[in-house]
Amino acid sequence: MFAYIVRRLGIIVVTLFGSSFILYNLAALSGDPLEALRTSQEPNVKQQVIALTRQLQLDVPPPIRYFYWLKGILGGFVGNIDFGMTRTGHPVVDQIALAIPTTLRLVSGATVLAIVFGISIGIITALRQYSRFDYAMTFVSFLLFSLPIFWVAVLLKEYLAIQFNNFLGEPTITPQWIFFASVFSGIFWAAIISGSRARVFAIFGIAGTSTAALLSILSATKWFINPGFGPIVLFGLAVGIAFGVTYLSTGLGNSAALKSALAMAVLTLILYYPNQWLFGVSNKKLVYLLMIIALFVVSGLVPMLFSKIDRGPIIRTSILSAFLMGLLTVIDKLMQTWKPYMETDAVYFRPVPTIGQVNPLLEPGNFWINFLDILVHLFLPTTALLLISFAGYVRFSRGTLLEVLNQDYIRTARAKGLTERTVIMRHAFRNTMIPLTTIMVVDIMSVIGGAIITEKIFGWIGMGTLFNQAIGSFDLNLLMGVFLLTGFLGVSANLVADLLYSTLDPRVRSGAGKK
Repeated sequence: MFAYIVRRLGIIVVTLFGSSFILYNLAALSGDPLEALRTSQEPNVKQQVIALTRQLQLDVPPPIRYFYWLKGILGGFVGNIDFGMTRTGHPVVDQIALAIPTTLRLVSGATVLAIVFGISIGIITALRQYSRFDYAMTFVSFLLFSLPIFWVAVLLKEYLAIQFNNFLGEPTITPQWIFFASVFSGIFWAAIISGSRARVFAIFGIAGTSTAALLSILSATKWFINPGFGPIVLFGLAVGIAFGVTYLSTGLGNSAALKSALAMAVLTLILYYPNQWLFGVSNKKLVYLLMIIALFVVSGLVPMLFSKIDRGPIIRTSILSAFLMGLLTVIDKLMQTWKPYMETDAVYFRPVPTIGQVNPLLEPGNFWINFLDILVHLFLPTTALLLISFAGYVRFSRGTLLEVLNQDYIRTARAKGLTERTVIMRHAFRNTMIPLTTIMVVDIMSVIGGAIITEKIFGWIGMGTLFNQAIGSFDLNLLMGVFLLTGFLGVSANLVADLLYSTLDPRVRSGAGKK
């Protein structure tokens, strides 16, 4: 395995050298940085031409100039790496260092959510093949996959920002919207649960009526102005999480796991008001760190009260349930911050922005208001990226799981009398993840590359913007700096995927078939 990794690293070096050499020369020959000066009528144009020629070393052939640039990169082996200067006189390293956190904040959330929701929905559609839900999600995924990102972004700006901000001026839901939302909810839940025709109509009626009642209550209480869960609703959601996580992790037949998860729901209710007080303390970083540590410690110890054997799956269920319940508690706190955030002078009751990374007029000092400001600025671009990526994961995970379910070992597992949940979660799902690993790793590694179109539309300055700026201004140093980082992550993703293959399936380990 060590020899295999060393060999692959050597291939990565050769690949980066060849691709960077080609890109540098193509970029150098594709445009003329002196073009604007050649037609200029300024009296000192000759001096500007000479100065720019010296600055960009235009009197040196591009292939030779590439090795000058490569010499600075190879200086990293002696601790003196040099990416050069941009055309504006700033170090390339500094520009990239400023852009990476922005790109990570923008793209990483959308990538993780797309992986989680896309694979989950894809698995459900595969298990419900040719059902109403399968047909509906097939249509939705193909529709989203075919839409251009810029059009999706414009629609989100119009309806989830401008129109929603207008709605908050008078947050009353009209009967027409309640009717259409109720019909959609009824169709959605009837498609998911499905069953006989009578059952489908019953689910449609129950879901539609419940949705209409809920929206009417939210409209009457003006919940959208001052939202929140409260301890009772939060406890109900926590109980739902306990049952859902237990079902997926161990099955509801494991009473110890279910009791542990429900115990975490009870603790969530008991600690509701103490958590609200802790959220308001001054030394937030230390307190929040201790709260996170306490969450994992308590959720790991609670299962000890309900089981003395086979505690691993029970502890896993308890920790995952506690994490999701803690996330709900944080969301509840952010919802409580919604009204104070809207009432600030910098926001003035139009909380969903259409451009920018943060609100520069917002006064610093309030952790939750500033945190909420970051999240609302992330909302639209993250949603746009999520919708496009989500569709691909749905289709690929569905097709992969359907192929796995037709394998002989799945039929054998069912013939042995294993429950359907065990067959799917312990046998089919793990093998489904093998081909999905490539897409997941490449997507995660490519988050540094940014999203050029999305960043442009929403006014973010990340790696995609730097790449576009470098091409437009013939800034070779900046272009090569961005390419070297994104290219290295791209080719490294394939190596990481291969190593993950060997973890998920020992049959594909290097040298596994040798005698």
